[in-house]
Amino acid sequence: MGFSLLKTKFAQEALGRSLAYYLRLVRRTNRFVVEPADVYERVRGELPLIIAMWHGQHVMIPFARPEWMPSCSLVSRHGDGGFNAVALRELGIGAIRGSGASGKKVREKGGAPAFLAMVRRLAAGDTMVLTADIPKRARICGPGIVQLARASGRPIHPIAVVTSRRIDFNSWDRASIGLPFGRGAIVVGDPVWVAREADEATCEAARLAVQAGLDAVHERAYALIGARDPGADLREIQAAKAAAKASAA
Repeated sequence: MGFSLLKTKFAQEALGRSLAYYLRLVRRTNRFVVEPADVYERVRGELPLIIAMWHGQHVMIPFARPEWMPSCSLVSRHGDGGFNAVALRELGIGAIRGSGASGKKVREKGGAPAFLAMVRRLAAGDTMVLTADIPKRARICGPGIVQLARASGRPIHPIAVVTSRRIDFNSWDRASIGLPFGRGAIVVGDPVWVAREADEATCEAARLAVQAGLDAVHERAYALIGARDPGADLREIQAAKAAAKASAA
């Protein structure tokens, strides 16, 4: 009964507005450094953009958006997607409901309609913000964000937003949420462009470039606040588990 209550529109609105209020508090009470310092002026000529982030870091990403940049984010249809969409609305960011998946789950998660909606929003001038990895495959860039860049002709910018005072969860994606009264870092990586005529090999190279770019910006952002990325070893952990499972089969 309690879980059903949390799924009501009233509860989603209340939770979303509370989250937005909290994020504004974190933003106001942390001293952020931006790297490169002139990145916002640099990207003005590239708008709209595709902003790539890792799962687990999505709560902090709204801090990176300047007010003059119209933006929209891909938000899951399930779980905490409802109140996250409300929080984004309160922070001036639009939401497209759907999420990345593979195999038979693509239709269930609304991937195809969401992809088309993102292409339309980019064509209309909105920057799109989305996770590069798909659920349960943390820190492994999927093909979806590369195909979005290919279909829209817009560049992908890897980004990391971290704070010195935060809560790190022991979740599959090592999710983090910032706390007030600390220091923060916003690091933006070099753009990855994907030509419309890109073949499979070129798209794979772009996927690896986005993955490497996200690794680099997270390593740098955590270094700026004197910490280590809690999700830095996730890819290796998953590979070791997959190898152990294969050898046991």
